[in-house]
Amino acid sequence: MTLQEYDYARESPSKLAASCLLLALTMKNLGGWTPTLEYYSGYRSQDLHPLVKRLNFLLTYQPHDKLKAVRTKYSHRVFFEVAKLTPMDMLKLEEILKSC
Repeated sequence: MTLQEYDYARESPSKLAASCLLLALTMKNLGGWTPTLEYYSGYRSQDLHPLVKRLNFLLTYQPHDKLKAVRTKYSHRVFFEVAKLTPMDMLKLEEILKSC
């Protein structure tokens, strides 16, 4: 979805990918940012928090009537219907990120 948003073009692809992974881990309650993830990504959890919040905001307030291709594609069971996942509550996300 970030490919369709000009604001994310200035982010490094590796930081964007790491932030997406951290958001996904948080959304699915699969744990936080481990030392192994930090080592191989090169990013500390705290470095990713602002971008994670922006990504969750994008998921929460993305207009559903425009640019539907990505949402439609990832709503299919082949992709585990990840586009249908409910975005996290911003306050809950903030609380979880503070603890990691």
